[in-house]
Amino acid sequence: MYQFSIGVILDSFRCDRETALEKAEKLGADGIQAYATYGDLSPYQLNAQQRKEVLKQVKAHGLRFSALCGDLGEGFANRERNPKLIEHSKAIIDLALDLETNIVTTHIGVIPADKNEERYKIMQEACFELSRYADSLNAHFAIETGPEIAATLKAFLDDLHSTGVAVNLDPANLVMVTKDDPVQAVYTLKDYIVHTHAKDGRNLFPTPAEVVYGVRPGKEGEVPTGPSFIEVPLGTGEVDFKNYLKALDDIGYHGFLTIEREVGDNPEQDIRTAKDFLDSLIK
Repeated sequence: MYQFSIGVILDSFRCDRETALEKAEKLGADGIQAYATYGDLSPYQLNAQQRKEVLKQVKAHGLRFSALCGDLGEGFANRERNPKLIEHSKAIIDLALDLETNIVTTHIGVIPADKNEERYKIMQEACFELSRYADSLNAHFAIETGPEIAATLKAFLDDLHSTGVAVNLDPANLVMVTKDDPVQAVYTLKDYIVHTHAKDGRNLFPTPAEVVYGVRPGKEGEVPTGPSFIEVPLGTGEVDFKNYLKALDDIGYHGFLTIEREVGDNPEQDIRTAKDFLDSLIK
């Protein structure tokens, strides 16, 4: 029915790389994504020969990299820290190309709706530099959706006049944080989507994204007594996957749906359930 590739974030298996690759192969995945911000997949830990060995290891299992995860955990809202973060991000895109993918997914922080805010300008400056570097390599830094509604993200990207900084559409983040509609988000962001995550969730208590991501403290009535959202197994949350996949097909996206499972006591079973769920909708 649809032409999508199914991937899995290797780190979601919570085991060593070789074992995780074996599990991904057994799952029948087409590819994998892996974190490249720490450990033995950090660009600063791999020389040219070691990069070739990692790629060979992945290909030996019939897999390929859908993308790397380059989220450094800080975003790009601090002008003083940005130069170091930008250089680290560039090193990750170089590693990605050596591993035969041209996509690095990342979080850049919460984009203000008001373009006059200083934080907006700082983030634009950083992303402008990243976009030009990625453009020069025919690559993409793909911003994960969620910290802002799709319309705000689109306006931010339009101001860059580039696809060097693009979109990794994570439908669960949209429903969990901003309660934005992932189906409409596909159409809104259609010119920028280069990768997607297959994840599901529910919003439990509407909370401003700036509070969720620690940009500012919550005011009275903004902070829940428990969690504000919950990630759940694919197909059991608020993402309308049937229409979401239709929307992706409508805009001509036929790339990866990469399964991500960040919580749960049995991630391998949850990943298998997610793969079966996607297969049932795709075929």
